[in-house]
Amino acid sequence: DLPPLAGSADALALARLGTGARLRVAIAASPLEAQRLLEEAKWFAPTLKAHLLPDWETLPYDNFSPHQDLISERLATLYAVTQGDCELLIVAASTALARIAPPSFLAGHTFFVRKGDTLHLDRLREQLTVAGYAHVTQVVAAGEYSVRGGLVDLFPMGTQLPYRIELFDDTVETIRVFDVDSQRTLYPVPEIRLLPAREF
Repeated sequence: DLPPLAGSADALALARLGTGARLRVAIAASPLEAQRLLEEAKWFAPTLKAHLLPDWETLPYDNFSPHQDLISERLATLYAVTQGDCELLIVAASTALARIAPPSFLAGHTFFVRKGDTLHLDRLREQLTVAGYAHVTQVVAAGEYSVRGGLVDLFPMGTQLPYRIELFDDTVETIRVFDVDSQRTLYPVPEIRLLPAREF
């Protein structure tokens, strides 16, 4: 039990409690408070593996879905927790009341594409569709993919930038990050982690 803490003392206490420990979960009064705690805890302990589970920012019976960026961030956070790569998880009270995806869902719908892998386009399309990805003509947002001959553009959930896979027959020859606006490739990477495009 901690005494009442004023100002940023709560974030300092969380930073000290979380560093080097097993997973600790902090419940904040509101999404705004949760964001503040995350930013301040990371300021006090820059190496702390702290993550925020964002709020859906929608009501249960709204006719519209949460923004793709929120879903992407939530999935990245849940994946970090399942991989033991999170020391401090910060959640708003209203967010903590909502259902989350079970670890088996993430494990069953997460896969990797590595340079040198054999990649069958039909099987990849099927995997992406089951994982909730949308087939589009030009990839601009998380959760989208496009296939043009031997090029596959993917924008995995939980990442900031999309990737372009170049195939030689069925072999992954190169994987490069590309810019959404210019559609130009930026730099190569050895592999891509593909989280599901939805939480359930």
